[in-house]
Amino acid sequence: MNARALSDLAAPLTALIVLDTKFSHLPAPNVDFCPVYPDRLRLSLHDDLGAFEAWREALNIDPAMVVHRVQGGGGTLVLKVHGRFAGADIELVGFAPVPEREAAELGLEAVS
Repeated sequence: MNARALSDLAAPLTALIVLDTKFSHLPAPNVDFCPVYPDRLRLSLHDDLGAFEAWREALNIDPAMVVHRVQGGGGTLVLKVHGRFAGADIELVGFAPVPEREAAELGLEAVS
């Protein structure tokens, strides 16, 4: 495979600039993009599902499209959804400890 040029990442780079312009008031996510998926911009938020929800709403992504999972032996809740924004595929991911009450109801070990 030929190495991609930085210009091949124009879609996620442009989307990031537009996100900063429109949504600079939102919590800062971790931002990832790579030449393997040149049209994708990944925004990940840790320990704050409210921030995930704020970004999902800002990006106008249907809440019914959010996939819920647990990882880390059941101690970490993971929310993931894809959408389109400014010509890029946006992958929005949220990570948070499973609350103690919910963990108990599910028979999982809560993370403190």
